[in-house]
Amino acid sequence: MFRTKRSGLVRRLWRSRAPVEGDGEADRGTHGSGGCCMGKATKVAKSNAGSEAELKALTHSILKKIKEKQLEVLLQAVESKGGARSPCLLLPSKVDAKVGQLSYSLPMLLYKVFRWPDLRHSSELKRLSCCESYGKINPELVCCNPHHMSRLCELESPPPPYSRYPMDYLKPPDSPDSGPSSSDTGGTTYSAPVGLSDSLALQESGERAHWCVVAYWEEKTRVGRLYSVQEPSLDIFYDLPQGNGFCLGQLCSDNKSQLVQMVRAKIGYGIQLTREPDGVWVYNRSCYPIFIKSATLDNPDSRTLLVHKVFPGFSIKAFDYDKARSLQRPNDHEFTQQPRTGFTVQISFVKGWGQCYTRQFISSCPCWLEVIFNTR
Repeated sequence: MFRTKRSGLVRRLWRSRAPVEGDGEADRGTHGSGGCCMGKATKVAKSNAGSEAELKALTHSILKKIKEKQLEVLLQAVESKGGARSPCLLLPSKVDAKVGQLSYSLPMLLYKVFRWPDLRHSSELKRLSCCESYGKINPELVCCNPHHMSRLCELESPPPPYSRYPMDYLKPPDSPDSGPSSSDTGGTTYSAPVGLSDSLALQESGERAHWCVVAYWEEKTRVGRLYSVQEPSLDIFYDLPQGNGFCLGQLCSDNKSQLVQMVRAKIGYGIQLTREPDGVWVYNRSCYPIFIKSATLDNPDSRTLLVHKVFPGFSIKAFDYDKARSLQRPNDHEFTQQPRTGFTVQISFVKGWGQCYTRQFISSCPCWLEVIFNTR
């Protein structure tokens, strides 16, 4: 019997499905203890999701009804794990599929099979801005590309104690570990405020079309120039098959630390920074967790800032415009040291920092970013 191209694509897709927890191949970074993404159960019970044979038969049946070109699009997205740019996979949104005792829409089934076996409801998802279905309500055809979606982080309540950034550990203003005093970036001058943060404060000079600037640090040393961002979305990565944005792998670093080199290699697809109507979102595209600290993620009445853990495939609103406009933290030394022309978000790759880590400050983390928003 001759095998058709369609059958070959379907078999390759099934082999590339997302591993279920406990089968030995589960995504290393998707699950773990603690963190803002872990407010939901992660174990997938076969009694709820249906047997492997039933799921395989259903998935094969649905995939065989999809056009070959669409199967190729889906395969490209799945096999590259979102690293290759793939177009939308527009399919009917009202087709339902039954697995065991549960019924799922066609998009939900594909998301469960190819990305998140523990996915329970569409409310746990956020569509990425690159998708044609972004911002549309109940269209006839909806994008079912699993890598045009992300999972929403659930902020902890109460927060785990390790993530608190205590006031007791703030550096004094005359700390020798403060960042460089200034940096010339092609006509716009940035200066670092004293105190804990290594931020570079945007000064009043010339016309500014950018909505943020990004600095990349390895421990206490900034690597490369500041990256000014004008486009609504920016990929920040070390190694991306079709990368277009801020490539950290092209920066020249003199750091010989084995830990820095190990973490640098794990950045991989990195993160996607997106400016949206309600704020700035960070999507973790890498295979390892990232850690984020932002004043707008915290309780406005708190005297300390939280460090949030974001797992692979998850998104978090790192900067909220409404909160930023009304935010006042008169008792927070770190907040009062932030530049008047913007707010800062700090992001560490792979390694966290805080009270229960050996690293008390982000400047001790191997590889990290500082994103400075232009709020004017």
